[in-house]
Amino acid sequence: MSDGRRNGPITVVGAGLAGTLLSIILARRGHRVRLYERQDDMRRVLIDAGRSINLALAARGIRALELAGVMEHVTPELVPLPGRMLHDLSGALTFVPYGQRPEEVIYSVSRPGLNCILLDAAERAGVELLFRHPAIGADFTRNLVKFQDPAGQPHDIPMERVFATDGAGSVLRRTMVDQLGIACTEDLLKHGYKELTLPPWPNGQPRIDKHALHIWPRGGFMLIALPNIDGSFTVTLFLPLNGPDSFETLTTPASIETFFGKHFPDVKQLMPDLAAEFLQHPTGIMGTVRSQQWSFEDRLLLIGDAAHAITPFHGQGMNCCFEDCRELDTLLMGSDDWARSFREFETWRLPNTNAIADMAIENYLEMRDTVRDPKFHLHKALSLELERRHPTRFVPRYSMVMFRDDIPYSVAYERGRIQNEILSALTQQADTLATVDYDAAARMIEAKLPPLPN
Repeated sequence: MSDGRRNGPITVVGAGLAGTLLSIILARRGHRVRLYERQDDMRRVLIDAGRSINLALAARGIRALELAGVMEHVTPELVPLPGRMLHDLSGALTFVPYGQRPEEVIYSVSRPGLNCILLDAAERAGVELLFRHPAIGADFTRNLVKFQDPAGQPHDIPMERVFATDGAGSVLRRTMVDQLGIACTEDLLKHGYKELTLPPWPNGQPRIDKHALHIWPRGGFMLIALPNIDGSFTVTLFLPLNGPDSFETLTTPASIETFFGKHFPDVKQLMPDLAAEFLQHPTGIMGTVRSQQWSFEDRLLLIGDAAHAITPFHGQGMNCCFEDCRELDTLLMGSDDWARSFREFETWRLPNTNAIADMAIENYLEMRDTVRDPKFHLHKALSLELERRHPTRFVPRYSMVMFRDDIPYSVAYERGRIQNEILSALTQQADTLATVDYDAAARMIEAKLPPLPN
């Protein structure tokens, strides 16, 4: 490519988590970066309530934040979560640890809080931030990206080294579909979500255990709660959009109070503004985006949710997008062949993002239903026991995804499938850990699971 192309500014479209982190990384590598965002600067204006699922930060995301040099600013905003707290209908509690080592925890973090930290870091790194500049399309024949300015006037910029991080509803992805004919599916779940607040007690203390991800599994739907650093919890109801127990039936304070009193009586009494918040906050939609092409020559690359949005049920949406940024940085370092780097990124990441999308859907079924099955808890306990006995071969799938940033999602998915077959075989005739045939377990593990890297 010409010197002008190589030394020109990089354009990032979308100042959400992925776009802002990518901008920081690129700026720290010495590139001139312009970051366009359709919304106002969230550090200067209030964001709408009820529109952001609390996030779980895990190993893959932490590694990318460390690469960008911002982890020291993020750490004070984190609440460690070593496991799930399950609430049954009677109010009884069951704690299920995520792992068995002290470092095997995930961290609750506020999406807007983290986004503001990244925006501050982007400014410090020299990124030019352009708010209220929505991308409105592109011309892949003339190689232009189209924006509006704050006054609503359209303007074009050259399509040269453009990174589209404009989210699941990406304008630039949909323009690629329309103009280039790329294959893409956008599959919406028949379930939606609603965010609510569980406030702290008047003295600031949390009303439920702060160091757990709380789940109220109810079969076809569930409630979860993630802690915030101020002692409050962000509570999210995942529920069918239509049907008998669904968002379409919860339209009055009485129907909301009755529904929560029936299905979540223990938490209902801790949420004094439940009905008012429920009616004020929007119902969010969720889905999976799978695009078979992410790049156009050396000019434009989809990254993050714009390329591969997933449902939130494995706590990996943000982590996966952050891992995108880190792996793309590795491919771009020292390379002038951006087209090749884009293709390599797409080829490597596509099977892995497909794998985590599938695992996220599976985890929803587990969280809302399977966790109520005694066999589930036996499998979890046996997984940890087999990991203790065979630490280089048997690592629970959840641990591979959340705590091992050196294991690709596709590998975790396939090994998890094999491990589930082993667990099922071992528990056909055993209902406790003491009655498991560990000699048979060792034979199956050694035959089917090659050692993982240390």
